Amino acid sequence: MKRWRTGPWLAAFLAASAGPAAAGNSDIVDAARKQIGVTLRYDPAYQSLKYPGGDVPAERGVCTDVVVRALRSARGQDLQKLVHEDMKAHWDKYPHPWRWRLSKPDANIDHRRVPNLMTYFTRAGYRLKPARDGAGYLPGDIVAWDLGRGVLHIGVISDQASVAGIPLVVHNIGSGAREEDILFRFTIVGQYRLPPRGDTH
Repeated sequence: MKRWRTGPWLAAFLAASAGPAAAGNSDIVDAARKQIGVTLRYDPAYQSLKYPGGDVPAERGVCTDVVVRALRSARGQDLQKLVHEDMKAHWDKYPHPWRWRLSKPDANIDHRRVPNLMTYFTRAGYRLKPARDGAGYLPGDIVAWDLGRGVLHIGVISDQASVAGIPLVVHNIGSGAREEDILFRFTIVGQYRLPPRGDTH
């Protein structure tokens, strides 16, 4: 797979010209990329986790774990705790498919399910209308896809792009954490953008 990275001078010029909002969230990208070569397996098995700050072993995980680990490392945002507390307070706002057989929040697994992350990000005010072209995605954006038959996936937009200029994605779709050209391979059902680091608004 061919890809390119903008040189430091060009990246700095573009960021300064477009303003801080257009620079994206490189800290989230860096935290997601550090999982490459560490998380080597896709493992959806249910596990009991400590709370808060719980995680499965770093060498394994699912797509949501890439996002959970990135935000915990880059921003100190513990999605396990944030999602659990929001679900306890607003249970009726979250999807509860029959296959999960839940009657109350479960801090071991709720943050590791794509629909729950999508709901939390929307409720937190991070949701955007999904862009139709690569220019509408910034580094650190979080994107959710429908892979077909209702199977959902989630990943982090990279600061690198394909030769066609399409942003790459850091994700785990079955072979561990990887950085790949998959943004428009599947139907995009969600795009989320956190405020820049230090922005309290």
